[in-house]
Amino acid sequence: MNQFMSDVSVVPSSLWIGFCIGVLVLLMIDLSLFGKAGHKMSRKAALLESGLWMTVALSFNAWFAMAYGKELGTEFLTGYLIEKSLSVDNLFVILLVFSAFKIPAQYQHRVLFYGVLGAIVLRAIFILIGAQLLHHFHWILYVFGAILVVTAIKFLMETDEKTDVQESWSTRLLKRIIPTTTTISGNHFFVIENGIRKATPLFLALAVIEVTDLIFAVDSIPAVFAVTQDAFVAFASNILAILGLRALYFVLADWVAKLRYLKPGLAAILGFIGMKMLLIDIYKISSSVSLLVIMAILVTAGLSSWYVARIEERKRQNNG
Repeated sequence: MNQFMSDVSVVPSSLWIGFCIGVLVLLMIDLSLFGKAGHKMSRKAALLESGLWMTVALSFNAWFAMAYGKELGTEFLTGYLIEKSLSVDNLFVILLVFSAFKIPAQYQHRVLFYGVLGAIVLRAIFILIGAQLLHHFHWILYVFGAILVVTAIKFLMETDEKTDVQESWSTRLLKRIIPTTTTISGNHFFVIENGIRKATPLFLALAVIEVTDLIFAVDSIPAVFAVTQDAFVAFASNILAILGLRALYFVLADWVAKLRYLKPGLAAILGFIGMKMLLIDIYKISSSVSLLVIMAILVTAGLSSWYVARIEERKRQNNG
């Protein structure tokens, strides 16, 4: 095990174990403080939780940079920003899922909590596999780069048309395998009806969110390996970004649709890091430059979205 970890990361196995235990402890604390069943999460609580998760992530990043060097610290921060920005895009899908299955606001936190637990396991598996592939096969970088460039093009070509989540292949498959009910029974994922154990819309929503995260991982895992080939940096930055997703959802849920330039911004980021991977043996772009480029794209996309939304709001007020 130690040999396996040393092949893919410079950090000792004890840090892997300590980090995972720390994340689980924080999740338990988070569930007890913010995840009370049957209560809608307030905007104030969501802002507080989101701020706490970001503080935890940046504090760990600062300690990691001091302990293992500025280069790895910069890679960590860049990976965190990439995953956080992709997570915001994921919020569009989560909004659609909750709307399609008519999940009440007071039960959404529970679904997201277990969704994050599943995402942590999936990301850990994917990142360790990806790190091993990169360790043994350098050409995998070109495959990852090509995936990101294709994804960037796909982001630019996507329309805003909503799809019917309840008619997706994952939902239809689940309904064939597991008996389901359309009735929501509190915060339960399963209920007993006429002696038969049936999955509630909460479980179906959770399953669709997990499948969606699996699809998003195809983009985010190659993206993080564009800025670092250290498995721990890739894993920890990904997980700390995902942990704030629940709180971020409740902060941004009301106006996430106004981020009209998020998709083009993400396309630019994925295109940039995809080309960085494809050109790595010709010209290597430093982690510091990558971080500056990604931050510039995110700031530009955010400010542009805000400015256009403000102009449109003024026009509506003047016309009204």
